[in-house]
Amino acid sequence: MGTAAFIIQILLGLAFLFFGFLKFGKQMDAEFTRYGYPRWFRFFTGAVELVSGAFLLAGFWNEGLAAWGSLLAVLTMLGAIVTHLKVKDAGGKFTTPVVLLLLSAFLFYLNLGNF
Repeated sequence: MGTAAFIIQILLGLAFLFFGFLKFGKQMDAEFTRYGYPRWFRFFTGAVELVSGAFLLAGFWNEGLAAWGSLLAVLTMLGAIVTHLKVKDAGGKFTTPVVLLLLSAFLFYLNLGNF
């Protein structure tokens, strides 16, 4: 994998750690209520994002973990996009999930052979 891909992988890993930790704070409670999801789902989503971020970062040393981390990231961002569609959010709410989805899909593609 090239240098640019590794930089994307590291930045994406850090982003998923950041957003995963946010899910454990009170500020996301109202959002998940607005989405119609139970409280436990916010913690579950945060845990999945933390695992994804950790796998992406650990993928620097183990490409198999990068493959799993990028797959989890793709699935999580697909869920986020579906959620924003479900609650009829404005287009600006889609920017971050779409960018993260595209970057995650790119890394997943690069790591397909590492499962």
